[in-house]
Amino acid sequence: MLDKLGTQSCDLQLKLTADPARAAGKMEPSTEDALVQLSGAALSQRKLLVALDLLCLCLASIPFFACELKAVSPYSRGFMCGDPSITYPYLHREAISDELLILGGIIITGLTIAFGECYRVRFQSVSSKAFVGNLYVSSLYKELGCFLFGCCIGQSLTNMAKLSVGRLRPHFLSVCGVTYASLNCTPGTYVANVHCRESDRHLVEEARKSFFSGHASFAMYTMLYLAFYLQARLTWRGARMLRPLLQFFLVLLAVYTGLTRISDYRHHPSDVVTGYIQGALTAYWVAFHISSMFKSSRSRHSPPQLHDPPHAVC
Repeated sequence: MLDKLGTQSCDLQLKLTADPARAAGKMEPSTEDALVQLSGAALSQRKLLVALDLLCLCLASIPFFACELKAVSPYSRGFMCGDPSITYPYLHREAISDELLILGGIIITGLTIAFGECYRVRFQSVSSKAFVGNLYVSSLYKELGCFLFGCCIGQSLTNMAKLSVGRLRPHFLSVCGVTYASLNCTPGTYVANVHCRESDRHLVEEARKSFFSGHASFAMYTMLYLAFYLQARLTWRGARMLRPLLQFFLVLLAVYTGLTRISDYRHHPSDVVTGYIQGALTAYWVAFHISSMFKSSRSRHSPPQLHDPPHAVC
């Protein structure tokens, strides 16, 4: 991300300070111009890396928005006549709505990361080689950026599965407005197509997006990622059980969110379990392989130790 560059200008400064004449201020104009040009080139490259990060974030969210904006219709899957798993009633009220899920996951995890990074910058020796001079902005960019990237990846995978599989929700027949008796089908036979009596096309399309649970995957990703963040940042040894207790409640909240999707007849149990697994794997991947929270603070923030003259400090 922001701190991958910066060694070329340091090498040039070491060469300049090694010469006593140049150290006394007798630097040739061409050398000064070269140093300025080198610094400007490094700054431009870092800005390009930030633009590349933003581009990757946008590309990762394309499948998510394609589903949310109804640009792609879900696969029209049939069902077995007499299948009891799709005969549950449609409940208009959900225990955890989409708005509550998104606001809760983003606010709880985002604010915790924001406060955590601000505390580190304020009370711990944190430095950065980023072109942004403000350490708060630099730290928040790295940690919140990784978290949001994982959100886009997880929800894009979820929506891609919903559109591709087209599994019927437990309340499909209720939303469709038909029964097995009205269809006059033989139990055990496959019904490829059905004409729904429900005029709300949006509800019928949503009833074809059962696999897998977006609530379960998003809740597990955000809460487990926050548990990983607490593991890396909450290093206070005064209370041994405080951090595990907080992590337990976070995972418990994610599990409860998925279970409500079963009791609300929005998903089958296998949909919720798959959502748990996908959210957990995404959280692990982002926390340990993309984010820098578990990397050595010395390797991330401290400049390399140099054995050259003491005046040549970058």
